[in-house]
Amino acid sequence: MRQDHRLSRMLHVLIHLDRHRKHATSDEIAAMLRTNPVVVRRTLGGLRKAGLVTSEKGHGGGWRLARGLADISLRDIYAALGEPPLFAIGNAQDDPDCLVEKAVNSAIDDTLGEAQALMLDRFATVTLADIAADFDRRLLDYPAEAQRFGHVHIEE
Repeated sequence: MRQDHRLSRMLHVLIHLDRHRKHATSDEIAAMLRTNPVVVRRTLGGLRKAGLVTSEKGHGGGWRLARGLADISLRDIYAALGEPPLFAIGNAQDDPDCLVEKAVNSAIDDTLGEAQALMLDRFATVTLADIAADFDRRLLDYPAEAQRFGHVHIEE
């Protein structure tokens, strides 16, 4: 199963919007993420529906944060992304009548359910402000990066 990187990528984009630019076009964000602008628009469209970002068309337009970093949790973003599967492991469905398979699947379901509940509870307590504060602390250790931010970023 492929990993879903949308949560990580959107956290990245939203912190850039707050810290470096305040707004950006789909083309600029796509260049930063090395992806297609259509993918950016589709993904950010879900965040817009959830009230996390806004967008304006035309000259000077682009994507902007709709709320402050402290008001956006990882859980909010995860939900806006459609709550993608958190785990790549799952049940076998080779022989649905097999009692061993049923017992194994039950144990896996219970364990994954508990783990998912813990993760979602944790996601609800972590905000974009927490992540941005961690970025700020890391930036202090790399003064030269204060000018460049260490990777391709949205240009001013």
